Amino acid sequence: MKDLKYLAAFSTPLVAMLALYLEGYYTFLTPLYAFGMIPVMELIFSQSTKNLSEQEVEEKAVNPIFDWLLYLNLPVVFGLLLITLWNVSTGMYETYELVGLIFSTGIVLGSNGINVAHELGHRKTQYEQIMAKLLLWPSLYMHFFVEHNFGHHLHAATKEDPATARYNQVVYSFWFTSTIRQYINAWKIQKNLRQRGNFSFFSFKNNMFWFTLLQIGYLASIFYFLGTLAFVFALASAVVSFLLLETINYIEHYGLLRKKLASGRYERVREIHSWNSNHTIGRIVLYELTRHSDHHYKASKKYQLLDCHEKSPQMPFGYPTSMVLALIPPLWFKVMNKRIPSEMIS
Repeated sequence: MKDLKYLAAFSTPLVAMLALYLEGYYTFLTPLYAFGMIPVMELIFSQSTKNLSEQEVEEKAVNPIFDWLLYLNLPVVFGLLLITLWNVSTGMYETYELVGLIFSTGIVLGSNGINVAHELGHRKTQYEQIMAKLLLWPSLYMHFFVEHNFGHHLHAATKEDPATARYNQVVYSFWFTSTIRQYINAWKIQKNLRQRGNFSFFSFKNNMFWFTLLQIGYLASIFYFLGTLAFVFALASAVVSFLLLETINYIEHYGLLRKKLASGRYERVREIHSWNSNHTIGRIVLYELTRHSDHHYKASKKYQLLDCHEKSPQMPFGYPTSMVLALIPPLWFKVMNKRIPSEMIS
């Protein structure tokens, strides 16, 4: 039964479906749940720094249930998205209801779409990588697959990394710098991969080219078959979803910087270069994303096996609560700046 705790991650799309069904002001249920109820639960439930034993690691590493809990997000995310888009296309909602549904859908696309895509994108099997790309598709953030795997994990906690927030950088500024620089970086990385692999721009191996066509095709299809309102809704939901991701990026490495060695290269990524949280609720609903240091230490390590490291800098709150805190810059700086070692400030 303990292995099924990650079913709680489906509570977010469940609430979004409930919001869609109830309509009216209930359309705002999902943001209230994600950034109201979950933070409250994080404060109520205790933290856990416990790591798995060697025997538990062996058992959980081969238990397929953890993989299927990720795969299940594919029909859940696309099912909810298609139903919502169809309903929106009928013009049955008031403006305030559309706003609520945009946030609801965007949160699901971020938490159960991009977040799960992040996990699957590190897997070695082709079908899991295809799932990752599909889950990034409605968020219009397919370039994340390229930049995150070949850019962020190489440059994390350095000034070269767009997804590492600088000390005293406001989250709203970070949204622009990270989003734009990551997209540009993804094309640069793809160009280098293409030159090394010696394949043409139009090759199926050129992910960025095909990602662009797929995303344009996605929006064009919605506009053609479902109309202008559904098109605007899909676009706005995507923006909400990737800004959710960028807010997580912001809190994950905020203010941390790796040392530059005499050789001119940076020290290797260690446990001290990511912010972690052991708040139980946030860990479960985000598939252990909050044990971020161990993820950077070994990116191929599956989410259910991630460890807590004593050396890792710890956030005073869980990730959902910290995201809310980040949206209030003076409060965020007051809480977080004093926790950053002076020699690591970026």
